Amino acid sequence: MPFGATAHTFDHLSSVFREFIVDTLMRWYATLSLYPLFVDLRGRAVLVIGGGPVAERKIAALLRSEAQISVVAETLTEPLQELVARQALQWRQDPFQPDMLDTVWLTIAATDDAILNATVAKAGEARQRWVNVVDAPGLSSVQIPSVIHRAPLQVAISTHGAAPVLARRLRERIESLLPESIGPLVALAQRFRGQIRQRFPDLGSRRAFYDWLHDGPVGQALARQQEDEAVQRLESALAQPARPLERTGHVTLVGAGPGDPGLLTLAALRAMNEADVILHDALVSPAVLDLARRDASLIRVGKRGGGIHTPQTEIHRQLLEHARAGRHVVRLKGGDPFIFGRGGEEIEILREHGIAYRIVPGITAALACAAYAGISLSHRQHARSIQLITAHSREAVPSLDWLSLVQPEQTLAIYMGVAVLETVQQTLLRHGMPASTPFALIENGSLPSQRSLAGELGQLSQLALEHHIAAPALLVIGEVAAMAHRQHWFGRHLDARPAGTSLPSRLPAPLGT
Repeated sequence: MPFGATAHTFDHLSSVFREFIVDTLMRWYATLSLYPLFVDLRGRAVLVIGGGPVAERKIAALLRSEAQISVVAETLTEPLQELVARQALQWRQDPFQPDMLDTVWLTIAATDDAILNATVAKAGEARQRWVNVVDAPGLSSVQIPSVIHRAPLQVAISTHGAAPVLARRLRERIESLLPESIGPLVALAQRFRGQIRQRFPDLGSRRAFYDWLHDGPVGQALARQQEDEAVQRLESALAQPARPLERTGHVTLVGAGPGDPGLLTLAALRAMNEADVILHDALVSPAVLDLARRDASLIRVGKRGGGIHTPQTEIHRQLLEHARAGRHVVRLKGGDPFIFGRGGEEIEILREHGIAYRIVPGITAALACAAYAGISLSHRQHARSIQLITAHSREAVPSLDWLSLVQPEQTLAIYMGVAVLETVQQTLLRHGMPASTPFALIENGSLPSQRSLAGELGQLSQLALEHHIAAPALLVIGEVAAMAHRQHWFGRHLDARPAGTSLPSRLPAPLGT
C-alpha cells in the first residue's frame, strides 16, 4: 500500500494523533532502509583511519577478507606494527587528506577524533565512496555487521547501528546453535552444486534434496568428522535414479549435566534444538527441558528411585522405533551418559540394528556437585586419587572393594547412595576408616534447591535423617569434603560442626547462577 494512502486513512483523527502515527510509520520504514550486502574485497584497496585498538579489531576482520589494507595513523598498536613488518598492511603516517579516498573501495574511520571522523565521512559522500565511521551510524554510508563465521558460511546481524551490544548478544546466541560441521556441509554443497542442479533441475526437488543433505546421512557423517563417508553418501545419492530420498533417522546420546541448564554443553543444546523426539530421564530438570525444540516430542522414560520405572527394553524399543521412522532422536540422560548410566547398552543396541548415532558427553554429578559445594576433589594436599562409586542398592554394596575405599589420601564420590547411607557408613567404619573423616552430602546439586550437609563420617546417617536429605544426592568422603565448610558458595549449607565454630564470608556467586 502506498504511504500516502496509509496516511489518508487517518484524516478523521485529530491532527496531533495523525502526525504521531505518520511519524511512527516513517520511522518504521526508515528501519528497513539498509540493504544487506556481502562484498568481495579480495585484492581491493581498503583504507583504515586510526591506529588504536578499535582500528586493530577492524583490520583483523578485513584481513580475513583478503583486502589490500592501508592504515593512516601517527602511531600504531604493537600488533598492527607486527602486521606492517609482515607486509600484511601498509602504514601511512602523513595526515589524512580527502583525496586518499579516490582509489579505495571502502574506508573505515576508527579514531576518537569526532572532527576527523566527520571529515572522512564528508569526503566519502563527495566521492561516492563507502565509508564506515565506527559507532557513528549517522555518519556512515555503510555499516559493518556482527558476523558469525562457519567458512564458507557467514551469518551477519545488524541493528541499524542502534544497539551493537545487542547484535553481539544475538550473534553469541545464534553461534551457539550452529555446529562447526555446518561450514564443511556448505562447502560440500558448493563443490557439488553443478551436479545437484543437473540431477534436480526443478526447484522443488532441489529444495527437498538440500533438506536431505542437511538432515540425512551426509550431515550426520560430517557431524562425526567423517568427511570421506559424507562424500561417498552424497555421490551415491546423486547417482541413484530419480526417486524420493528417505530421511534417515539417527540417535544422539546426550549428557544433560546435573540440572543447571547453564552447564549444558553447546553440542547438547544444538542436539536438543534439532531433535524430533527427546527420550529423557526423570532426573533431567525442567529448566533443561525448557531449552528443547518447541515442537519436539518429549517422552519421559524413567528412572527415579522409588518412582515410575521404564524397563530398559522399552527404552531400546522406542529408540529403534523412532529412528527407523526417520526421526532425529535425542536420548537425554542426567549427568554424563556413560557414568553409572546405561548409555553403553543403548549404543550397543543401536549399533547392532544399524542405527547411526553420536555421543555428547555431559558434566557428571561428582564434578558439578563438588564444584557447587566448593570442594576440590583432587586437592593436591589431601587427595592423590578419586574413586567414583555407585551404591544404588543394598545388593550392590557388599560387592565393593571396601579395603581399597578406606585408604588414606583419596576422595570417594558415591552416587545413588541416599537409601543406603547407614550401610555405607557402617561398612567404611568397620573396615577402618576413622569416624572423624569429613563428608559432604550435596542434595539437588547445581539446582536452586541445592542443600549441602557437611560433617564427620560417624554422624553421617544420623545427620542425613535429621535434615531429611533426599535423592538425588551425591556423597563425598575424604579430607577434601571439609572444604564445604569454608568454601561453599551456592545454595543452602547445613553446618553440622560443633557450636561456636565460625564460617568465613562467601564470595559472591558468579553471574548467571
